[in-house]
Amino acid sequence: MKKPLRNNDHFVIIMAGGRGERFWPVSREKTPKQLITLLGKRSFLQQAVDRVQPLVPHRNVLVITNAVQASEVRKQLPKLPKENVIAEPVGRDTCAAVTLGAAIVGSRSTTAVMAVLPADHVIPNEKIFQQVLADAFDLAGRGQAIVTIGIKPTEPATGYGYIHVGEPLPPPHGVKRYKTVFHRAQQFVEKPNFEKAVEYLNSGHHRWNAGMFVWSFITITEGLQKHQPEMFDACQRWFKAAPIPAKLARLLAKDYPNIKKISVDYALLEPAQNVVVADGDFDWDDLGSWNALARHLKPDSAGNCAIGNFIHVDAARNIIFDARTKSRTPIAVVGLRDSILVMTDDATLLAHKSQSQKVKELVKKLSESKEYKKLV
Repeated sequence: MKKPLRNNDHFVIIMAGGRGERFWPVSREKTPKQLITLLGKRSFLQQAVDRVQPLVPHRNVLVITNAVQASEVRKQLPKLPKENVIAEPVGRDTCAAVTLGAAIVGSRSTTAVMAVLPADHVIPNEKIFQQVLADAFDLAGRGQAIVTIGIKPTEPATGYGYIHVGEPLPPPHGVKRYKTVFHRAQQFVEKPNFEKAVEYLNSGHHRWNAGMFVWSFITITEGLQKHQPEMFDACQRWFKAAPIPAKLARLLAKDYPNIKKISVDYALLEPAQNVVVADGDFDWDDLGSWNALARHLKPDSAGNCAIGNFIHVDAARNIIFDARTKSRTPIAVVGLRDSILVMTDDATLLAHKSQSQKVKELVKKLSESKEYKKLV
């Protein structure tokens, strides 16, 4: 794609408040998945900001995080104005975070169009992503559409929500045809069982719900007013306080504990009639567990994927990750198969790949232990 022009009325809100527990022991409460470096030389959050730089200036990028992580976020993103890193007092799910971001963006420009993007996704082919985002910005800025980027399924995944899409939509009147294909959203579907996922994959009419949205300030506030009036009232209060960060922080401390805990999908997208799905025709991975890391590492002849000094005899299909900084000794393995071995300076994880989702349970157990709580 040719280099798109930055639009000063375009903003990006990056959601970076997650805990990333499934990537313990590398991911911790103060440095969760989005703040660690697993692939490449920059954290997932830094990569998320890098990806949107051709489209949006640093002053128009906001990061919604929490109080524990805010200082590390600012440290990793020194080019962002300090006030663009906003800490939620407590986690209240994505609708509250989106509403907060919209209030701050709206206080800067009531004609703004904003993208809401996760901080921890892997998108290798950035140019295609940027083209889709640029087209979504343009469409969302022309009318009342809520645009969500849906990923074309490549496998019958059961860990994602799906969106049932209609036939491709023509471009708005007088607009040259976009490079991105847009569809009307017909239905949001919960995470399916395997048989349903196969059916969705084969139908060609379903997309993975990747949690990426683009809308104008006017569209998001009208949606809140119609479907979430209490959230709309909060948005108005935060909008008025946003120009003075200290005043906003005091108001959030008062308001947030009582805000309804609900996802933006349930709160706004599912009841809306104006949702349009952009085809995300780019490689994408939300890297939900250690198992997913293998998709991005080159295996050896026995299928082992390793980052670190690894030697083995009769070991196969393992994921080995050495995150130690003080003394990286060789990791020698004999006869281990289909397992995950992760080493940090203060902890080691060994798990069977089929049990990788239970790392979250392990973190809960650690947090309840007086002896091991410090490792969370």
